[in-house]
Amino acid sequence: MIQAGKSIRTFVGSKDFEESCRFYETLEFELHHHGKGFAYVSISPEIGFYLQDYYVKDWCENSMLFLEVEDLPAYFDKIIELDLPGKFPGVKIMPIKQQIWGAEFFIIEPAGVLWHIGTFNKESVG
Repeated sequence: MIQAGKSIRTFVGSKDFEESCRFYETLEFELHHHGKGFAYVSISPEIGFYLQDYYVKDWCENSMLFLEVEDLPAYFDKIIELDLPGKFPGVKIMPIKQQIWGAEFFIIEPAGVLWHIGTFNKESVG
């Protein structure tokens, strides 16, 4: 390896940038705006992605992110309490499913990006 990396950040599109900003703020993510139509969205000080005011249906609807959390049932309960589908048209939340490697649930956000929220079994290699 040439050099160890410090972070890796994907770019996520938005169908309606302002709505997407409200969606991620509702999820209690922190937005750091970097100009018109562009923001860094942080989940914690070390984890985040770039949200942009750019939409291509096929791209957004084929984008996926995986967020590993410590306590999946508690995180799921918090997400359900937020009533995201009631606040944001097109948002869907699927129940927790057990997998061989761990467990996860899904959120489809306003632009169609699929979020996997999960935990790994202790034996699993992420």
